[in-house]
Amino acid sequence: MVASLIQKRKTKKVGHTLNALQVDTPWLPYNKRRTSASLRLFCFPYGGGNPAVYLNWQNYMPEEIEIFPIQLPGRGIRFKEPSYTKLEPLIRDMAESLVPFFSEPFAFFGHSMGALISFELARDLQKRYQLQPHHLFVSGYHAPHLPDPNPPIHHLPDNEFIEELSKLNGMPRELLQNKDYFKVFLPSLRADCTVCEQYVYRPGHPLDCSITAFGGHQDPETDFDQLRAWQDQTKSAFDIHMFDGDHFFIHSEEKSLIKIILKKLLP
Repeated sequence: MVASLIQKRKTKKVGHTLNALQVDTPWLPYNKRRTSASLRLFCFPYGGGNPAVYLNWQNYMPEEIEIFPIQLPGRGIRFKEPSYTKLEPLIRDMAESLVPFFSEPFAFFGHSMGALISFELARDLQKRYQLQPHHLFVSGYHAPHLPDPNPPIHHLPDNEFIEELSKLNGMPRELLQNKDYFKVFLPSLRADCTVCEQYVYRPGHPLDCSITAFGGHQDPETDFDQLRAWQDQTKSAFDIHMFDGDHFFIHSEEKSLIKIILKKLLP
């Protein structure tokens, strides 16, 4: 499968001859480049998340696949940069910076907010650059054309905002109650919620690539029907996999999740 993708890419002009291995970008601070890799898996973090959560994935990957965790501004090594509060400029700037890295076959994985970002980036690449990921993996997020099933929280006072975040089970209670921690990280968390909650879906052509959706049976954010609706966003194959766990099943079910991803990328 990977070999056929490489041959197709060699016969197609992508308009960007820059060797990605010679490019440094703050969007990709963590990837451990494998010169033997023939497919790149770009991983988009959830709201408030650090791309370092994907570093362990490389340990489960064969030599053919290289992990590229995405670093958003406002956190990690980009802490001093302002966070985006609107999706459109985020997608535009990300695409313009990362397009050299799409010179080889690639796929996207995104969890929660990362699913939305990876989807809109795929749409932008298809429209502006005639590029598509081989596969789009979306996790823990309702199909983008559906209304958000949850009430907005980005505008809430700090205490109420933190309380709502705690319901997702993504952070230890002691961390949620650490005022010093939230003085530092609350702005990026609120900005990420703003990006998702003010997102407006614009109808467009379905993606050419296949889509796989993942969900947690106990996730209060997204249910099976909301995940199944992702099928409307592709002209290609679609499937869905549910796991035991809440919104952050990607941690508790990490090995099972990666196993499915590998089956899709290397059948």
